[in-house]
Formats: sequence, structure tokens, C-alpha cells
Amino acid sequence: MDDISLDATDLALLAQLQQDASLTNQALAERVHVSPPTCLRRVKRLMEAGFVERQVAILARDRLASLAGYGLDAIVEITLDRQDDAAMEAFEAKVVVEAAVQQCYRVSPGPDFILVVQAPDMPGYLALAQRLFTADANVRNVKAFFAVKRAKFDPRIALPRLPPP
Repeated sequence: MDDISLDATDLALLAQLQQDASLTNQALAERVHVSPPTCLRRVKRLMEAGFVERQVAILARDRLASLAGYGLDAIVEITLDRQDDAAMEAFEAKVVVEAAVQQCYRVSPGPDFILVVQAPDMPGYLALAQRLFTADANVRNVKAFFAVKRAKFDPRIALPRLPPP
């Protein structure tokens, strides 16, 4: 895949797609002030170049609470006993396949990993912790912080603003 340079129109398209990926090509073209064929060609190019990782729907957590419950959100710090590449990769491979793990970051300094996890309730979190942390002899320390309120959630990436062409 070749590297492509992004101009102001590409960044505007990406910004709009981050805001609402369900826009029709016509609506997207109107918002970024290009023709529909140009819009379609550019979006296809951006997708093929890997600038759009995937398109998802962000569900309304409060609306689904009566069905699924609010659940338990936790930010978990993990320190491994051994930090060699193989040990780090093995732990990472183990946690990223777990559906309850929403985000996984290798960090430095401090703990080795920060995980954002969601469990249905405290027994669900305990089962997750036993599966991922307790049963693994390489986990030295686990520190979990349980969210009591979510003040903001926004998956968008801040994009630079370039002058229009």
C-alpha cells in the first residue's frame, strides 16, 4: 500500500466520516463542497489506503440499559512480572481477543498495560479478572478503577486543519 498525501478535502472527508459514517455520498459531497463523483473516488482511495480502519455504530448505552444493564466499566492497570517482548506480546494476545476488553494500551512509565473493560456486574468482572490476570503467572500487579460516571466518550481523532485547496 503506497503512502498518499492528504489535502484539506481528504481531511474534511475524514472528519465528516468520523462524525457520521452513514451519510450518503451526495450528503457527504455537499458537506465538503466537492462533486459526488469526486467524493466517491476520494473516499474509496482513503479506505483503500487504510485511513478508515472500520465503520461501526455507536450504541446508545442509556437506551439499552433496560435490556443489557449499565454494566461495570473499569480502567485496569496491569504490571507484568517479566517485560521481555515475548511476555508482553503473549499477554497482549491473550487480552485483545476477550470481548470484555474494549481497549488495550501498552504504556510507559508505570504499569505495562492499561485496559478499558466492561463487565455485566462485579461477579462478571471477577470472572474476567480470574481468567485474564489471576490464572496468568506473569501478572505481578492489577489495579482496577471502577467508573462511577462517564462524563465524555468520543472516539474521534483530532485532525489538523489545512487551508482549502
